[in-house]
Amino acid sequence: MRLGSHLSVSKGFDKTAEIAHDLGANTFQFFTRNPRGGAARKIDEKEIIAWQAVRKKYDLLHIVGHLPYTVNMAAQTERPYAFAKMVVADDLQRMEAVGIEYLVIHPGSHTGAGVGKGIERIVSCLEEAFLPHLGKTMLLLETMAGQGTEIGSVEEIAEIMERLGFPQNLGVCLDSCHLTGAGYDFKQPTEVDRLINDLQNTIGLERVKAVHLNDSKFAPGTHKDRHARIGEGYLGKEGILNFITHPFIRKLPLILETPVNDYQEYGEEIAMLRAWVEEKEQKRRG
Repeated sequence: MRLGSHLSVSKGFDKTAEIAHDLGANTFQFFTRNPRGGAARKIDEKEIIAWQAVRKKYDLLHIVGHLPYTVNMAAQTERPYAFAKMVVADDLQRMEAVGIEYLVIHPGSHTGAGVGKGIERIVSCLEEAFLPHLGKTMLLLETMAGQGTEIGSVEEIAEIMERLGFPQNLGVCLDSCHLTGAGYDFKQPTEVDRLINDLQNTIGLERVKAVHLNDSKFAPGTHKDRHARIGEGYLGKEGILNFITHPFIRKLPLILETPVNDYQEYGEEIAMLRAWVEEKEQKRRG
């Protein structure tokens, strides 16, 4: 099972790899640039070489970059829209140079213009900033809770992909908290099956590449995006286990984005999750 958390790469990818290993992680996620702004740190060749060596040493795979929250591909005004196009194109190139497998982005918020117009802007943005990208780094659209004017339901992401012709290197990142807000109740095993069927019938399972693993402070269908620590929200141990032990989900990299005070708490959650899974498998084996 690939299990990790969101970490900072401000001191270098090789240093972050060491932290991930110390936490018991075999994958991780990071912000590609300032999450509340747009400044991007220069990544030199020396750092990339050191990073590639240490990731091989610790078997770190399926690494996830996350674009800043300020990127809005559905923006209706030109300045934030131009910024979104610039950052998507630039960070795809930057992540390709570092050898990052996945780059996650929130589809965007239509800010009152309506879902239809929002999707049109997202598609146009991706046509210009993403389709020319021929590298190995995949861009992943994240499933959202439907809070406010944000776009990102399974059906909306499927529509974006369809309009673009289902590009090979465009995929999806699931978020267990967001999906709960959108109406899936993972306390019921059948709801995990429903999600998988919905994905298969719209997007295609082959395009689902990563998972943000978070408990939810709110119940299903509230369209609220409030992460809780693992086992301390609505999903609890039962809902989290139903989700991560599904035969399809368990093959994906699982990235913790839970609210913690320090990275050591991520290590505690990683150890707890592995123990939960082992306990469930032992019961199944009898």
